[in-house]
Amino acid sequence: MNRYVMGRGRRTPRGLVALCLFAVALVAAACSGGDGGGGSSEPPAKVSLASPAKKVNPTDEIVVRVSGGDLEKVTVANPAGKQVKGASTEGGAAWRTTEDLGYGTTYTVATDAVNNDGKHTRKKFEVSTIDPVDTAYANVVPAPETVADQGIGVGQPMVFQFTKPVTSKAEVEKHLSVTTTPEQPGAWYWTDDQNVHYRAKDYWQPGTKIHIEANVYGVDLGDGIYGAEDNSVDYTVHDSWVAKADGSTELLTVFHNGEQVKQMPMSLGDPSTPSHEGPHVVSERLDNVVMDSCTFGVCQGDPDYYKETVFKNLRISNDGEFVHAAPWSTGQQGSANVSHGCVNLSNENAQWMFDHFNIGDVVEITNSGGPELPVWDTYGDWSVPWKTWKAGNADQ
Repeated sequence: MNRYVMGRGRRTPRGLVALCLFAVALVAAACSGGDGGGGSSEPPAKVSLASPAKKVNPTDEIVVRVSGGDLEKVTVANPAGKQVKGASTEGGAAWRTTEDLGYGTTYTVATDAVNNDGKHTRKKFEVSTIDPVDTAYANVVPAPETVADQGIGVGQPMVFQFTKPVTSKAEVEKHLSVTTTPEQPGAWYWTDDQNVHYRAKDYWQPGTKIHIEANVYGVDLGDGIYGAEDNSVDYTVHDSWVAKADGSTELLTVFHNGEQVKQMPMSLGDPSTPSHEGPHVVSERLDNVVMDSCTFGVCQGDPDYYKETVFKNLRISNDGEFVHAAPWSTGQQGSANVSHGCVNLSNENAQWMFDHFNIGDVVEITNSGGPELPVWDTYGDWSVPWKTWKAGNADQ
């Protein structure tokens, strides 16, 4: 009879046990991915802001970088939820904003990165921008809409007029530019703390295309005042119109593209109120103007007081000098200077000038007995010698 023991199975031969253990080891090696070290997962992707600062300039880019993976999604949003435009760069290893931020705003940067194992890393950051004391605009003169149809004259300077005083003039100039076609080198000059003008050595060539830019958004204009926005404008220079007013002959001679086309009698300022000498630039055209001497202190009761509606006015300075119709002085035109500083013409000649002269055209006054037109008196730019103008005055 064979011996049988309850509760025990048949004993396995030792060789078979060894074979089974070897097979299990092979299976384990195949599942480990072949690293020979027993299985380990990829580390999570690391996300960071490039060069974070406590307060950033709104023109600075927000740059997000990742190591050990790719950025799947990045959003930058202001407190109202409006997202800032951006784009992935460096093959997915970075993301950066592609538009300016706003002043005095805290942005939430939400990121989602994934490593090679598909594991997500989600992080949030906050970025705050500087908060200026105030902002100022760089307006252009003349306003583009006022010259859109006829263009500008050869004497018109390029002007940026800031809505607040600028104390960091040299720094601001680095962010201003002018491009002319054909090229005509020029220079900037500050006529006061809010107005910076650009002109060339000589009048613009007729037909010149001019592009000006003030890239001042994010720029400290001084005293904590920053540029409110960038501004750029294109101008076209029309034909050359230059009138020469000679106080010794009391004649106004007109040149179109360098050729004399008309000459007319006129009257400049009398010796007590002489016209300013030098090139003047037409800055405004007004069909009628009420001229009141009380605006400069000569009021009713003074024998020199006047208040008159005057027609066909070309403003050539801001202190009240115009080329205009003056029928009351027709008898003296061509023989005596009797105005209060203006260029007096007959009704017919004033109409002709009004029909042919526009913004930026030039009236050169000589032999008037008056002082030079000041650089700040719209526009005394051409009275400044080119050597002085070219040197600039931003550091003064």
